[in-house]
Amino acid sequence: MSSDARVVVSALSFSWPDGTPVFDQLSLTVPDGRTGLVAPNGAGKSTLLRLIAGELEPAAGSVSVDGLLGYLPQDLPLTGDLTVSEVLGIDPVLRALAAVEAGDADERHFTTIGTDWDIEERTHAQLDRLGLGDVALDRRLDTLSGGQVVSLGLAAQLLARPDVLLLDEPTNNLDLDARRRLHAVLDDWSGCLLVVSHDRTLLDGMDRIAELGSGEVRFYGGTFTDYEHAVQAEREVAEKNIRTAEAEVKREKRDRQQARERAARRAGTAQRNAADAGLPKILMGARKRRAQESAGKADDTHAARVSAAKAKLDQAERSLRDDDKIVLELPRTAVPAGRTLFLGEGLRKRDLFGSGVDLAVRGPERIALTGPNGSGKSTLLRIVTGDLDPDEGTIKRADGRVAYLSQRLDLLDDDRTVAENLAHRAPGMLPADRMNLLARFLFRGQRAHLPVRVLSGGERLRATLACVLFAEPAPQLLLLDEPTNNLDLVSTAQLEAALNAYQGAFVVVSHDERFLAGIGITRHLGLDRGRLLESSPRS
Repeated sequence: MSSDARVVVSALSFSWPDGTPVFDQLSLTVPDGRTGLVAPNGAGKSTLLRLIAGELEPAAGSVSVDGLLGYLPQDLPLTGDLTVSEVLGIDPVLRALAAVEAGDADERHFTTIGTDWDIEERTHAQLDRLGLGDVALDRRLDTLSGGQVVSLGLAAQLLARPDVLLLDEPTNNLDLDARRRLHAVLDDWSGCLLVVSHDRTLLDGMDRIAELGSGEVRFYGGTFTDYEHAVQAEREVAEKNIRTAEAEVKREKRDRQQARERAARRAGTAQRNAADAGLPKILMGARKRRAQESAGKADDTHAARVSAAKAKLDQAERSLRDDDKIVLELPRTAVPAGRTLFLGEGLRKRDLFGSGVDLAVRGPERIALTGPNGSGKSTLLRIVTGDLDPDEGTIKRADGRVAYLSQRLDLLDDDRTVAENLAHRAPGMLPADRMNLLARFLFRGQRAHLPVRVLSGGERLRATLACVLFAEPAPQLLLLDEPTNNLDLVSTAQLEAALNAYQGAFVVVSHDERFLAGIGITRHLGLDRGRLLESSPRS
């Protein structure tokens, strides 16, 4: 593995076939070490990785990679009939080793093996590190979970010993234990690593953060927490500059108006004095023209100062980041302390939940539900909502004020506008109040009248939250299934703000530790091997 591996992007331009531009003359250098790439959804993070990997051709510019390249995309192009060894790319070597061990000394077997005589040992060691130690090399892919497939894809890249490794949202389908194993593997990485991720815990293990936006990439040294502090400092400076610039514009406007008033007073006084002195009209006219010219020059000077002050204000406003926060009050969601919203005893569904699990949700608890992939977390949430009936067990629910947000955010009618969806769920709300509310969710002006189907992931989240939290009646129990999986960092912060304003109870399934820490969880439940147990937050 090269110690000076890097990626150099020079004057890169790329547009989609329909002409939509993505990059124009983008240049950057990703040095040796671990770099986290962040940006809002749709900014082109995955596209940039595909361009570096050679999957896409730029319209102009170049990409240079020093060393062997490895690339793990978000969606692995794998079929279910492949075996683990085929996915890992070691199947030909294993066959050649088996042939040599059987006494076949054909030269082509030795060529295939090369220096990989220890490939099986290295493979098992790598699989162990990623929690796949019990997965046989001849096992078919369609018998593995989504998280196991992602870990297997990473193992394949690591076994190739690349100098430069590109990872696109590697933790999206991983449970908490798998995420921690991935974090540990990347902590030991010694080449050039470029990771696209919304996982703030993963990003806190980076050497630097690269921020993609406004057609350029800016680098910040340190972890994601360091990056957040730097961004906040930039925001504070920008806000101070805006206040200073606004005051300067007001001052220059005031000075201009006062100068105009002084000039008008002087002109009036001069005209009266000239009339009293009995000066000829021609001389009076000349004096008046000179006074007007002088006043005009002074006014032009003040106008230039006002214009310069406005330019400073425009520059200050442009430097302020567009990461608006949602500020809400949600008193109608309040639920009395201790009120039972859901009580399930001896719940079983198919082969899940062993001999039956018990779950009680009382107001206003904030419950985190964790567990390995496939343990039944989503199934349990759907039983709580009433979408699924248990095969066994008894259930008691409070009234129907329950809302469920799935990972797909498919609660709204795609063909209706944001405003129409809100009107459907809150028919008693006045139209003016609806528009004011949507503005607080950052749907201002015509944005409120966009059909839901054209919204970005972050916009769809905000629209869904507005319609759920202000529905009539407002929910007292909110169920969220991996809500941050497809959200960018700004949208995740907006979701945290909404949940912190929410006064009812909620149950959230999430493997995002930073997200759970930010929403005031009061109770941790762990679902594993058919049992639901109280657990403590893991440090």
